[in-house]
Amino acid sequence: MKQNVTFPSAGLNLAGILFTPDDHTGGALPAVVVSHPGGGVKEQTASVYAERLAREGYAALVFDAAYQGESEGTPRGLENPFQRAEDVRAAVTYLTTREDIDAGRIGGLGICASGGYVPFAAQTDHRIKAVGTVSAVDLRSLLIEGLGRTQGPEVLQGMLDQAGALRTAEARGEAPATLTWAPESPEGLEEAPVLYREAQDYYRTPRGGHCNSDNQWVLRSIDQIAQYDSYAMIGLLSPRPLLMIVGSESDTAYFSEEAVAKAGDNAELFVVDGASHVSLYDKDEHVTPAAAKLTEFFGENLAA
Repeated sequence: MKQNVTFPSAGLNLAGILFTPDDHTGGALPAVVVSHPGGGVKEQTASVYAERLAREGYAALVFDAAYQGESEGTPRGLENPFQRAEDVRAAVTYLTTREDIDAGRIGGLGICASGGYVPFAAQTDHRIKAVGTVSAVDLRSLLIEGLGRTQGPEVLQGMLDQAGALRTAEARGEAPATLTWAPESPEGLEEAPVLYREAQDYYRTPRGGHCNSDNQWVLRSIDQIAQYDSYAMIGLLSPRPLLMIVGSESDTAYFSEEAVAKAGDNAELFVVDGASHVSLYDKDEHVTPAAAKLTEFFGENLAA
């Protein structure tokens, strides 16, 4: 079953969908907050995983981040990591107020950039009893250091110069400057990293595209992103468990590998053979083993 819901986050109303098992007749359910990738919306891969979890007996809450999708906030497309983490905490708070949810059995699942945001939020929110990620990315590193950490520090300095100028321009009444998350067209991507080719195929085609995902982020967000580090304090999760799922062919797997090594004995890396970063969003042959592992993980760690 699906129910449209709203809840507040730092003064903004967020739009969500609560998935529950079709055969649920009563009693408080264990729940998982599922947070979407950067540039995504709740109806895309977050709902793919939420539906799978609901089939296995969980309530699963997906939601649009503040400034994005159907949620409130201007400028549209702002990507503030600290607000994104607050949105996760707000989703947990909302679940704790519902009589059909067991407030002591709430987990979190982050996909792509939210694979950074959810662990970041959970570091200091002990209500999140177990954390899972799929194709996790530290957005700061991806945008500032580049995929595979191939960009020099001068890139950040130039972006920060631009961010300051853009804040001034907005204060003078100009529209916020934006960049695209995924390439709009496959043309010219033949030599591009797999991540960007796959992102174009998922977000900008009928495969995964959605009318509420406009593929734009506000460029001045970079001065907030630059101060954020998904995994700097990931040790704070311990002794709560962390499961990070990656594809064997993913060019972003190093984020999860490093985070698991840093987190300690409470963390596990699970590799889906043959999967890439984006194939774990929606390809059944890769989502199925990932969802099965998540079901096992949350079953063990959100048990009554």
